[in-house]
Order: sequence, then C-alpha cells, then structure tokens
Amino acid sequence: MADTGWYLLIHQLPTKPIYLRARIGETLARLGALALKNSVYVLPRHAVRLEDLQRIVEEAKASGGEAYVASAEIVAGISTEALVRRFREARDADYDALSVEARDAADSMAPARLARLQRKHSEIEAIDFFGAAGRRKSKALLASLERQVKESGKDERAALKGRAWVTRRGVQIDRIASAWLIRRFIDPAARFRFIDPKAERAPGELRFDMVGGDFTHEEDRCTFETLVRRIALDDPALNSVAEAVHDIDIKDGKFARPDAPGVQQVVLGIVLDCANDEERLQRGFALFDNLYASFRMRNPLQKEVSK
Repeated sequence: MADTGWYLLIHQLPTKPIYLRARIGETLARLGALALKNSVYVLPRHAVRLEDLQRIVEEAKASGGEAYVASAEIVAGISTEALVRRFREARDADYDALSVEARDAADSMAPARLARLQRKHSEIEAIDFFGAAGRRKSKALLASLERQVKESGKDERAALKGRAWVTRRGVQIDRIASAWLIRRFIDPAARFRFIDPKAERAPGELRFDMVGGDFTHEEDRCTFETLVRRIALDDPALNSVAEAVHDIDIKDGKFARPDAPGVQQVVLGIVLDCANDEERLQRGFALFDNLYASFRMRNPLQKEVSK
C-alpha cells in the first residue's frame, strides 16, 4: 500500500472569530482530510500535506487557538485497511455527487458548465489518495459529455450561418476580436450591424457583447471567450488569442500574456485612426489573422478547426 503512515492534526479553536472554525473545516475538506473524532483529522503522510497542515496550525495559533501536527502509525482502534476504506468511501461519495450533477445537466450541457465539472473532478482526483472505484465511472461520464458538447457545438455553428450579427457602436478589442472569430470560424459571409443598445431587436438577428445578448460576458470571461466555449472550438492557437483578448478587455491579469500589451497598442491605434466601425473591423481582422497565424506557427502540425 502506497501510504501506511499518517499525519494527525489536533486543534482547539477559540469561539471567536466565528468564521475561523468554518474556514479551517473547509480547508481540511479541500485537502481530503478525514475526521477521526472532534478536532482530530488524519491525512496520508506526504511532504506536501505536511506543509498544508502546518499552515492550518499557523492560522489557528494566530487567532488564539492551539493546533498540533503529529506523524503517526496507528496501532490500535482502527486498522490501516479500515482507514484506507474510509478515504475511498469519502471520494466515492464525491464522485457520485458529481456524476449526479452531470447527469442532471446532460440534456442542456454547455461548455462552461462542463469545464466546471471537469475542474471539480480534477480537484477530487487530487485528494483521491487510494484510487476510489468511482473515479473511472465519473471520468467516463465526463468524457461522454465532452463528446456530446463538441457535437452540439458543430450543430450550433451550422445554425448560426446566414444570420445578422449585431453589437454596440464604437467597437473595440472584444467586439473586433469576436467579429473576426465569427467571420473566420462560424460564417465567412456573416453580416454585422452596429446599433444603439436601446434599439429594438430585429427578427433573426444575433446580438453579441451586449447586455442580454446571445453571446456576451459570462462569469469572468469576455465575449470572445464565450464564443470559443459555446461553439466548442478546440484550437490551442485560438485559445492563445482568447487569453490575450481577455487580459486586454477584462484587465484582471488572469493570463498575464506578455503579448497582450502589444496587441492592445495596435488595437488602440486602429480605434483612434478609424471612426467607422466597418473600417475598424476590416483592419482588426487583418491584425487577428496575423496574430492567429503567429500562434499556429508555434505548433506547425496543428490544423485549423473545421468550419
């Protein structure tokens, strides 16, 4: 068995601040620790886990509590096999809950939700120390849903052809990049209109980067990222473009792209030099064609995603 030694965390926490107990409990759950009894937790012995537990000790002491970490071999009261079984049962419960959530959302699964489920699955795997049986089943379910999402993305792309795409006047980085993506990967004949956001919606039009739009900001993602995810465009070079657009548009430094400031400067020049939105798009399209080509050159064997 890979790990037969254990770390025990023993703590006594003050009643205030009231959030301390909840926060330490959440941290221990995230680490995959099991409660042996009140205020006594166990984890398989590993250097990384020791560092995590030491941080909990420091937090408890800083708030006026007490906490200790012990390296232990449990020789009576519970066997190693029983502890391992409890760890596996805990992770099986996590995998089962994730699978239920995935099946409940299967009929309307969107790329963003699938990504959240996959991320959650990876978090469970990281604390699945002893290979719970549920891992394989939940992983297979997510793989099946990923294939489903990719197929639905292709269907959605077909349904988006021949439509008018509408956005706000005065296009800048996100709208220019999104229009480029629409024209290049969704509909080469896409038509664009630029309107006052208060204008009435015309039949059959698609709105992007607008409040209430069909494609717009979702969670911390810009419209360009939303399009990539919703249409299930699996393309590393396109993802690199998306990261640069995100850093420029959202300004949160999420991807810290070193190329983003240069792209931003060129787009600013286009915006300042062109009052007309159509002209901004034409010049922006050339910029993003070149940017995309440069990212593809880093993977010379990469094929452009099917249109």
